Amino acid sequence: MPDATISAAGLRVVKLLVGSAPRTVADLIRATGVTRTAVTEQLNELVAAGFVERSTERLPGRGRPRHLYKATDASLLVLFANSQRLVVPAVWQALRETGGEKLVKDVLRRVSLLLADHYNRRIRATEPKARLGELIDLLCQEGGLVEAVEENGQLVMYKRTCPFISMLDEKRSICSVDLEMMSSVVGRPVQRTACRHDGAPCCTFEIAHEK
Repeated sequence: MPDATISAAGLRVVKLLVGSAPRTVADLIRATGVTRTAVTEQLNELVAAGFVERSTERLPGRGRPRHLYKATDASLLVLFANSQRLVVPAVWQALRETGGEKLVKDVLRRVSLLLADHYNRRIRATEPKARLGELIDLLCQEGGLVEAVEENGQLVMYKRTCPFISMLDEKRSICSVDLEMMSSVVGRPVQRTACRHDGAPCCTFEIAHEK
């Protein structure tokens, strides 16, 4: 989900686009009753934030092509954030009632390995520090706000966004996915040195020192 918010005006546009066929600017002007400039500005902001997709349709003849707009899955996540707060705890409860903590750990372990495989296929470095650097680059390319800082010869990752935030449970079980995935990709244990859920501004990671 994009790390952005939707204004009240933008939310009105998103609600018109969700669950409907792609619409033109003219369609949205008629539906909202606001000016072309206002609608265009809202659409540009929504497209930039990843909540709306724009495509081009070429009409028969010599007419100018027109832009069509549709809502993305990211906009659905924003619209139904309250539902996630109900569904996600229910999923955790169902897992624990079905197979206990062992099932939860097995599922999260499998998720970690699948994510690690996704990144391992794209990383070429062999040395752990360089592999962590490439992983950080990939996370940024995917839209994450991740920063790398060299501190006393150690590469430190500041992860300002969290793709698992909506899946957080009381036991923070989902947090293990990050650590296991990164450790598998880097080839050395990765440790969390600060956590947003303990009051830090963001989660911080670094390669664990060899014993």
